[in-house]
Amino acid sequence: MNKILLTFCFFLGFSQGNAQQYDMLIKGGHVIDPKNNINTPMDVAVKDGKIALLAKNINSQSALQVVDAKGLYVTPGLIDIHTHVFYGNHPDQYLMDATSAVVPDGFTFRNGVTTIADAGSAGWQTFPQFKQQVIDRSATRVFAFLNIVGAGMRGGVYEQDTHDMNAHKAAEMAIAHKEDIVGFKVAHFEAAAWTPVDSAVEAGRLAGRPVMIDFGGDDTHPPLSIEALFFKHLRPGDIYTHTFTELKRRDPIVDPLSGKLKSFVPEAQKRGIFFDVGFGGASFNFMQALPASKAGFYPNSISTDLHTGSMNGAMKNMLNIMSIFLAMNMPLPEVIRAATWTPAIEIQHKELGNLSPGTIADIALFNLRTGNFGFWDREGNKLKGKQRLECEMTIRAGAIVYDLNGIAEPELIKKTK
Repeated sequence: MNKILLTFCFFLGFSQGNAQQYDMLIKGGHVIDPKNNINTPMDVAVKDGKIALLAKNINSQSALQVVDAKGLYVTPGLIDIHTHVFYGNHPDQYLMDATSAVVPDGFTFRNGVTTIADAGSAGWQTFPQFKQQVIDRSATRVFAFLNIVGAGMRGGVYEQDTHDMNAHKAAEMAIAHKEDIVGFKVAHFEAAAWTPVDSAVEAGRLAGRPVMIDFGGDDTHPPLSIEALFFKHLRPGDIYTHTFTELKRRDPIVDPLSGKLKSFVPEAQKRGIFFDVGFGGASFNFMQALPASKAGFYPNSISTDLHTGSMNGAMKNMLNIMSIFLAMNMPLPEVIRAATWTPAIEIQHKELGNLSPGTIADIALFNLRTGNFGFWDREGNKLKGKQRLECEMTIRAGAIVYDLNGIAEPELIKKTK
């Protein structure tokens, strides 16, 4: 009897000692987590869809699945706060329920992106459709900046209708859907007037949300002053997108005549205005970006302005833009910060964009390729670079959703809900 009991205890102890403590272990990678000031080789363990542990050497036997991250960078899942994903069947509605918008999941995971924000494609009138059609059907985490125009980005005269810019209605919708709506958006307004900006800021005040400004107008009058925008209309925490564009209808951050960064721009950044890339199809010029970077001015957040008019041009994808900033001498940890932790702050979702234990396990693994690469802007100006980021794997809430080279053993790919 004692011999049987001893044998039972032996097998029980063996079973418990070899129990797999974690669902996944990312082994041997170089972790960059700007929120937690981590920039060193570490292992990352995942359990129940959350970050369980970061440590120098975690036993491979403790995990059901091991990801070989040797030679790779491991970061929080990327956050792209300027996209257009209100896809639909209307070619005449620009980016609202339109053919020019894209399906999120086809363009996110393969680039390490786990969270996006649609930048004003829907307004308070059309948001319920956007939520049902896109947010609720996407494996990618999708948020929305609500357009101050009730109809959203329908295009043309619809976006000039100041009577459809209702701060109270927009704020009510944002409050009713606080889990989905992260702010308000102004875009494509052509008159030399502050009406949409002030309406959006009022909505932001009522709902406790930031605004994102796509600033400009038509070419028939001088553009409104960005200095006035930054210091007289916007609040700390508001976001200025298309930072590095040079168009006649926009007041640029770099003086085109002198080639110098305007002195008030860093002051506005210090004041708390966030500067976002929003590369897009027509919103990035090296004549703006290069002088700014040489002056030590870099964006707070890197974003794509993803839609069918940008994805096959100079923009391409999130990693291409990040690689451009590497080529302009923005340090890799700061590039990662601008694509993870800072955008999480901007959209007021600090539970994202980091690898703190207990947070949702949204993780990206990157290869930093070296070679001779070329990057170009909206006008065809080119910049040479020696590094390019390439996504090896994307993990969304603890599940592998993209694996370029089969680096997980066993090759178990779970489906996200």
